[in-house]
Amino acid sequence: MAPSFDWWAKEGHRGTPVVVKMENPNWSMVELEGPSEEDFLIGDSPGRGTRDKSRNKNAKQLTWVLLLKAHKAAGCLTSIASAMVSVGSAIKRRLRSGRTDTDAETEVEDNRENENPNVRTRFYSCIKVFLWLSVLLLGFEVAAYFKGWQFGAPHLQLQYLLATPFGFKDIFDSLYSRWVLIRVEYLAPPVHFLTRACIVLFLIQSLDRLVLCLGCFWIRIKKIKPIPKQDAVADLESGQDGFFPMVLVQIPMCNEKEVYQQSIAAVCNLDWPKSRILIQVLDDSDDPTTQLLIKEEVNKWQQEGAHIVYRHRVIREGYKAGNLKSAMNCSYVKDYEFVAIFDADFQPLPDFLKKTVPHFKDNEELGLVQARWSFVNKDENLLTRLQNVNLAFHFEVEQQVNSVFLNFFGFNGTAGVWRIKALEDSGGWLERTTVEDMDIAVRAHLHGWKFIFLNDVECQCELPESYEAYRKQQHRWHSGPMQLFRLCLPDIIKSKISLSKKFNMIFLFFLLRKLILPFYSFTLFCIILPMTMFIPEAELPAWVVCYIPATMSFLNILPAPKSFPFIVPYLLFENTMSVTKFNAMISGLFQLGSAYEWVVTKKSGRSSEGDLVSLAQKDPKHQRGSSEPNLGEMKEELLQEQKSRKKKHNRIYRKELALAFLLLTASARSLLSAQGIHFYFLLFQGVSFLLVGLDLIGEQVE
Repeated sequence: MAPSFDWWAKEGHRGTPVVVKMENPNWSMVELEGPSEEDFLIGDSPGRGTRDKSRNKNAKQLTWVLLLKAHKAAGCLTSIASAMVSVGSAIKRRLRSGRTDTDAETEVEDNRENENPNVRTRFYSCIKVFLWLSVLLLGFEVAAYFKGWQFGAPHLQLQYLLATPFGFKDIFDSLYSRWVLIRVEYLAPPVHFLTRACIVLFLIQSLDRLVLCLGCFWIRIKKIKPIPKQDAVADLESGQDGFFPMVLVQIPMCNEKEVYQQSIAAVCNLDWPKSRILIQVLDDSDDPTTQLLIKEEVNKWQQEGAHIVYRHRVIREGYKAGNLKSAMNCSYVKDYEFVAIFDADFQPLPDFLKKTVPHFKDNEELGLVQARWSFVNKDENLLTRLQNVNLAFHFEVEQQVNSVFLNFFGFNGTAGVWRIKALEDSGGWLERTTVEDMDIAVRAHLHGWKFIFLNDVECQCELPESYEAYRKQQHRWHSGPMQLFRLCLPDIIKSKISLSKKFNMIFLFFLLRKLILPFYSFTLFCIILPMTMFIPEAELPAWVVCYIPATMSFLNILPAPKSFPFIVPYLLFENTMSVTKFNAMISGLFQLGSAYEWVVTKKSGRSSEGDLVSLAQKDPKHQRGSSEPNLGEMKEELLQEQKSRKKKHNRIYRKELALAFLLLTASARSLLSAQGIHFYFLLFQGVSFLLVGLDLIGEQVE
């Protein structure tokens, strides 16, 4: 056989390719190029020399592999050390500032915390008592362990090793034996029952998620999507005036001077006949400076020919719902057929109305067309990346599947177009909850109106970049549905819709997706799992600790495949947020705390500059002062406002910190029983709570 050679190899370097196989299956095979023959000594005997040479080559190549691994490990240790130093300095700053989530000054700055102090104190006190009890039990268990009381994995069989002389039994052994009997007789059975209940809830929740994912997969395979009437699209493309209906556009806002310019500019650039559109800027700001800025912006667009008006309420009654209700009471609203709603940080593209309004033509049962959200800052930090995972599943799976198969979903409060007749038929905007968007959607569905979700029509907006803002937003989003459920349950039962729709609305829409998920997530991973470490007789199966969170995270992250590297942080963060969601759910369900208080989500305004530039490039004739110097001045003003904005100190969140130490204590207890998966889960979950409690996730403020 002719000798083979690599004709593409570099000259001057000869070597033999080898494969180093590691016996450990966790190691992968590494293919290396060996050194040249000059690197080794050649023996006198040809045969022996060849064997020695081969042996030397293999030994040296293996040394290279080990050195390479050592080099990578050293680099990893260096990065870990630098990360630990930065985390330590951040913790030091938090402790020096001394600001917590109950600090009076920050409550005044932030328009009060979204929880009643008494309710928050009770909840925190319960967690604190649980923490101190776990610390005492840990000390008790450690002492018992060294005296011979041991629980061995995997079945946690109790073993007692007599380390003392026969016939002598001290007080400690007597106390611990009684403690074991109490655990077996009284504590383990209820914990077992609660565990089984949470597992059943998880199975139901997983089945619902699986069905939704299969429905989304079916929609993709069949390429199902809402298609407007062809004649409506043709009329728009040909520019016929007969089809363009009268559209009212509303921008509700309150003290949001970081983003008001971009939203007004985007809406004023909507491609729709000016004679058939009216823009209402609904300002609830109580800051005189913000009011003047917004009013000046509206006046400038009026001079450019935009059909836009400014409305301001002196008394902010009913929050956003009251603002919208007040605007709909204007006498000229009767001349309009549809209303499009955009929050202050939303920037619709110029063709937004042309992609949404045609769906209403010859479809008199259609009451709402909802567009999908896209995020300009989804890659800003870890917090925004994790939010993007959640919202991608919400829009891609929940909203789309419910729209295609049920013609019903919860209105997202913005980036949607309503038929005004549907709003009036459903009773209009009501101020009875903090989720007025879900409220009007439920009432419209009970009156027979259908909804359409457009997954391919996106509207850009901004995600909360700080944990504080995200926490307040999630509190409102999870307390409001429970308020609404209490109010709407009698109406749903008495309504004339089919039994299947009633079941979907009561069990799936409210109970399963709004109540059960935060309940079992918090109960299972923040209460039951730490308890089982101190009550080993109520052992929590390893598959529950491993497969429950892994399955939920995998199903949630499917619509955002680019986020797969963040699946572990997503899992830990969702369990961490279950505390806030559970607290909000309880306060909304039982009307505790300030569940009816609306707190505006703080915006950073990062997208303002880029969006105004892009709008200027797309349609310069509609921009105020189309010359380049004016745009530069506008950009400079925005940057100066962002720099001069008063920055807040990061807080220390006491509930999260208490739970962090509780989970870390439970992880230390799990070592005594040699429960591997439980230890790792508790350890990483405790660290996650610690990072969130010290506000080390999201936007960092010096």
